Amino acid sequence: MILEAVMLNIKRGFEQEFEAAMLEASCIISSMNGYLSHELHRCLEVEGKYLLLVRWQNLEAHTIGFRESPDYQEWKRLLHHFYDPFPVVEHFESVELRPR
Repeated sequence: MILEAVMLNIKRGFEQEFEAAMLEASCIISSMNGYLSHELHRCLEVEGKYLLLVRWQNLEAHTIGFRESPDYQEWKRLLHHFYDPFPVVEHFESVELRPR
Protein backbone atom coordinates (compact mmCIF):
# COMPACT_ATOMS: atom_id res chain seq x y z
CA MET A 1 0.00 0.00 0.00
CA ILE A 2 1.23 3.48 -0.91
CA LEU A 3 0.04 6.66 0.78
CA GLU A 4 -0.10 9.75 -1.40
CA ALA A 5 0.10 12.92 0.70
CA VAL A 6 -0.58 16.38 -0.71
CA MET A 7 -0.65 19.68 1.17
CA LEU A 8 -3.12 21.91 -0.67
CA ASN A 9 -3.18 25.69 -0.30
CA ILE A 10 -6.43 27.03 -1.69
CA LYS A 11 -6.84 30.57 -2.96
CA ARG A 12 -8.40 32.74 -0.27
CA GLY A 13 -12.19 32.88 -0.43
CA PHE A 14 -12.53 29.74 -2.56
CA GLU A 15 -12.56 27.16 0.23
CA GLN A 16 -16.26 26.26 -0.04
CA GLU A 17 -16.09 26.01 -3.84
CA PHE A 18 -12.99 23.82 -3.54
CA GLU A 19 -14.69 21.47 -1.08
CA ALA A 20 -17.71 21.14 -3.39
CA ALA A 21 -15.42 20.44 -6.36
CA MET A 22 -13.46 17.89 -4.32
CA LEU A 23 -16.70 16.11 -3.48
CA GLU A 24 -17.46 15.86 -7.19
CA ALA A 25 -13.87 14.84 -8.02
CA SER A 26 -13.99 12.12 -5.36
CA CYS A 27 -16.17 10.06 -7.70
CA ILE A 28 -13.40 10.17 -10.29
CA ILE A 29 -10.53 9.08 -8.08
CA SER A 30 -12.52 6.41 -6.26
CA SER A 31 -13.33 4.71 -9.58
CA MET A 32 -9.66 4.17 -10.51
CA ASN A 33 -8.02 0.75 -10.54
CA GLY A 34 -5.73 0.39 -7.57
CA TYR A 35 -7.52 3.06 -5.52
CA LEU A 36 -8.12 2.07 -1.89
CA SER A 37 -9.37 5.18 -0.06
CA HIS A 38 -8.94 8.90 0.38
CA GLU A 39 -9.62 11.61 2.92
CA LEU A 40 -9.43 15.37 2.99
CA HIS A 41 -8.51 17.30 6.13
CA ARG A 42 -8.98 21.05 6.71
CA CYS A 43 -6.24 22.75 8.74
CA LEU A 44 -7.43 24.36 11.96
CA GLU A 45 -4.57 26.86 12.20
CA VAL A 46 -4.23 28.06 8.61
CA GLU A 47 -7.24 29.15 6.58
CA GLY A 48 -7.35 27.60 3.13
CA LYS A 49 -4.87 24.81 3.92
CA TYR A 50 -5.88 21.18 3.39
CA LEU A 51 -4.23 17.79 3.56
CA LEU A 52 -5.28 15.20 0.98
CA LEU A 53 -4.39 11.58 1.73
CA VAL A 54 -4.98 8.88 -0.88
CA ARG A 55 -4.21 5.22 -0.44
CA TRP A 56 -3.25 3.23 -3.53
CA GLN A 57 -2.43 -0.45 -3.98
CA ASN A 58 0.91 0.54 -5.50
CA LEU A 59 2.73 3.58 -6.85
CA GLU A 60 1.88 2.85 -10.48
CA ALA A 61 -1.85 2.88 -9.73
CA HIS A 62 -1.46 6.60 -9.05
CA THR A 63 1.40 7.71 -11.28
CA ILE A 64 0.33 5.75 -14.36
CA GLY A 65 -3.19 4.39 -13.87
CA PHE A 66 -4.69 7.63 -12.59
CA ARG A 67 -2.39 10.35 -13.91
CA GLU A 68 -2.34 8.94 -17.44
CA SER A 69 -6.08 8.24 -17.59
CA PRO A 70 -8.58 10.40 -19.50
CA ASP A 71 -10.42 10.90 -16.20
CA TYR A 72 -7.41 12.76 -14.81
CA GLN A 73 -8.16 15.61 -17.24
CA GLU A 74 -11.55 16.04 -15.57
CA TRP A 75 -9.89 15.93 -12.13
CA LYS A 76 -7.55 18.71 -13.25
CA ARG A 77 -10.42 20.76 -14.67
CA LEU A 78 -12.35 20.51 -11.41
CA LEU A 79 -9.51 21.21 -8.97
CA HIS A 80 -6.26 22.62 -10.29
CA HIS A 81 -7.41 26.23 -10.59
CA PHE A 82 -7.94 26.41 -6.79
CA TYR A 83 -4.28 25.83 -5.85
CA ASP A 84 -1.82 28.58 -4.96
CA PRO A 85 0.95 27.53 -5.14
CA PHE A 86 0.63 24.30 -7.07
CA PRO A 87 1.11 21.43 -4.60
CA VAL A 88 3.91 18.92 -4.31
CA VAL A 89 2.68 15.33 -4.36
CA GLU A 90 4.63 12.84 -2.27
CA HIS A 91 4.28 9.08 -1.83
CA PHE A 92 4.98 7.13 1.35
CA GLU A 93 5.25 3.49 2.34
CA SER A 94 4.75 1.99 5.77
CA VAL A 95 7.67 1.47 8.05
CA GLU A 96 7.25 -1.56 10.27
CA LEU A 97 8.25 -0.66 13.79
CA ARG A 98 9.08 -3.58 16.03
CA PRO A 99 10.10 -3.29 19.66
CA ARG A 100 13.56 -4.69 20.32
